[in-house]
Amino acid sequence: MGKTIEIRVGTFDNNFSIDCPTLHDNLISFGKMPILYVTMVYHVFASRSRMASKSDDITLVMGRTFTDHDLHHIPDMNVDRIYMDYNATTPLEPEVVQAVSDALRDAWGNPSSNYVAGATAKSIISQSRQSVARMVGGKSEDIVFTSGGTEANNLVLHTALEHFKKSCRAAEQSEGPTNGCPGLPHIVTTNVEHDSIKLTAEHFLADGKADVTFVPVSKVTARVDVEDIIAAIRPNTCLISVMLANNETGVIMPVQEICQRVDLLNKQPERLRILLHTDAAQALGKISVEVQELGVDYLTIVGHKFYGPRIGALYVNGPGRRTPLYPMLFGGGQERNFRPGTENTPMIAGLGKAAELVTSNLSDYQSHMESIKLYLEERLQDVFRDRIRFNSHYPGSDVLPNTCNVSILGPALQGWRVLSTCRRLLASVGAACHSASGNRLRMLPAPRPFTWQHGSATWRLFVGCFPLEEWLVRRQSVELCLLITLQPTGGSPV
Repeated sequence: MGKTIEIRVGTFDNNFSIDCPTLHDNLISFGKMPILYVTMVYHVFASRSRMASKSDDITLVMGRTFTDHDLHHIPDMNVDRIYMDYNATTPLEPEVVQAVSDALRDAWGNPSSNYVAGATAKSIISQSRQSVARMVGGKSEDIVFTSGGTEANNLVLHTALEHFKKSCRAAEQSEGPTNGCPGLPHIVTTNVEHDSIKLTAEHFLADGKADVTFVPVSKVTARVDVEDIIAAIRPNTCLISVMLANNETGVIMPVQEICQRVDLLNKQPERLRILLHTDAAQALGKISVEVQELGVDYLTIVGHKFYGPRIGALYVNGPGRRTPLYPMLFGGGQERNFRPGTENTPMIAGLGKAAELVTSNLSDYQSHMESIKLYLEERLQDVFRDRIRFNSHYPGSDVLPNTCNVSILGPALQGWRVLSTCRRLLASVGAACHSASGNRLRMLPAPRPFTWQHGSATWRLFVGCFPLEEWLVRRQSVELCLLITLQPTGGSPV
């Protein structure tokens, strides 16, 4: 049995005690309490490097009304945090840190140089390229290193437009101007893509450089329908770009089915080739990704989404040979002229090590994340019952093993304010949610069955693969449930 803790409830006079849970206990059950805000101060809490020991007292202070000043001036205790925003970024694995550190020390030379330090750097880059290629089931010559996912995505869209123009020019020269390409290049994508796709496409559209169709995802499955993508294709369609997994809902898109359908169209004589791209930033490190099975021409790789550094790569199926790739930059000829600029050897070394770890440990990563997510969702369901909506649960859709997107019903409940009071929990209300303005998440399908706006009361909880995290989640979910289930009984709403 754990120690006894005291609970003070607002201006109420009734103080009562419950038993503090031990490591093997389930969540504390408080039932329904008419409170607005809870802060739990853990005097000693577990981290990855240590477990709670002597002083495991817990003090809870519950108050009925708090001003904005109160919410932002709560004592920030020197305690460990629980990170649950793994779809935004991930911490570096220790092996990755070591690889980066070793490269900084030993591979400082220019990879284009012939002396030892340069040759060492070149060898590290080559090995990392092989590791990244192995992670996605490709060949090392198909990997082009970039500064990140944004650059990789922009490079694909830039290539699609350049290839369209060159193809049209070649057709006009060989067959005459009447047999050239019909109109502007046309891009097909979805309405839930990362901004590096969405905003780039919108920029091309606004500048009159391309036509763009943003296909909405289904309100039932949160997936884009294959038939809707196919129906959007025009004679001048040059690129289809669909993310492999959504960063908000975790829903996995039917990229393989889309590629199979488009491949049949591309085999038609005299048809302009439609290039196929998927942004796999959210999928890598969580599910198996095989480029040959998917059938894509391009696949975006983002290191910091799978415990690597903030660098990226682009898989291209035979760059410059089977699949076009036109550089946006010009310079020293690095990366076979596709992405010139002296290579960032330490970051590439870290990316290669992270890819190696994913290849070796993916099944363990998946089972670990699934068990944590299941536990978290069960606890949330127990507490909120009919007041909770799981935005990552859709019929007929597969979902990433780590993604839990929830909305909680509550008068004037705002996710960002709740999270601002939960000082130990590092989570978010959504990458595309403007909480202050009350805008609903743009990627969530229409509310069902609630009638309130989900975006202002939505939390994204993304778990990761670190071994002690399950224990931390069990303890942190106590605080989370207490914070976001509370009903206002007077004063300013949370």
